[in-house]
Formats: sequence, C-alpha cells, structure tokens
Amino acid sequence: MNRPESEGRDLYAIADLAEEFGISTRAIRFYESKGLLTPERVGTTRVFRRRDRARLILILRGKRLGFSLRDISDYLSLYDAHSQVKQTRMLVAKVEERLTLLEAQKADLETTIGELKDIKKLAEEQVGVGS
Repeated sequence: MNRPESEGRDLYAIADLAEEFGISTRAIRFYESKGLLTPERVGTTRVFRRRDRARLILILRGKRLGFSLRDISDYLSLYDAHSQVKQTRMLVAKVEERLTLLEAQKADLETTIGELKDIKKLAEEQVGVGS
C-alpha cells in the first residue's frame, strides 16, 4: 500500500493515488464529490498534493474502522481548523461509539454462534451423526 518513494513527492495524478492505495479512480472522484478531497485542476486533469494524499489516508483509515463519511468529514474539518483539542475529543467520542457498537455486535455474534452450535448438535443427535 503506502510506498515510501511516493511520500516525498509534491504532486500526484489520480491514477497514482488509486494504484498506491489499491482503490479505484472512481472512489477518489467520489470522495472529491463529497468535498473530502480538493485537488487542483490543470485543464481537465486533477492534480493532488501531499495534503490530498494525507487526507486520503485518513479517509481510508476511517472507512476501514467503520466510520461514516459524515464522521470522516467532520474530523477532517476540525483537522483543517488546527483545533487539536477539539479534534481529539471528537475522535475519542466517535471511537467510543464505534467500540460500543462493535462490542455489542461481537456479543450478538457469540450468542448466535453458540445457538447454531446447539442446533447443529441436536440435529446430529437426531440423525445419529457424530461430530
């Protein structure tokens, strides 16, 4: 994914970023349409700067962690405002929300897995199949 040689560059084409991060150019254009990325234009060509690359890293990390585009947008807005205390507090609150949701989903999955194992065991006993 992140190639060290690309970190020192100042300018990136959309195809460069797409290849580096293993996403489609369409995904990058989507993030642009949502205002998360703001590349410069040279004619019809998008020119991304280091700032855009850094924002893309944050967007992809946020998506991987399950945050909504709205949450990511809010976070990036605070990042741009250089309000680190406010940004960090918001991040902590969002992470706590996400952890609570994931812990609940994990508990539900563990319950479901246990129930399915019980059902399987009963069904196998009925037909005389050993595990």
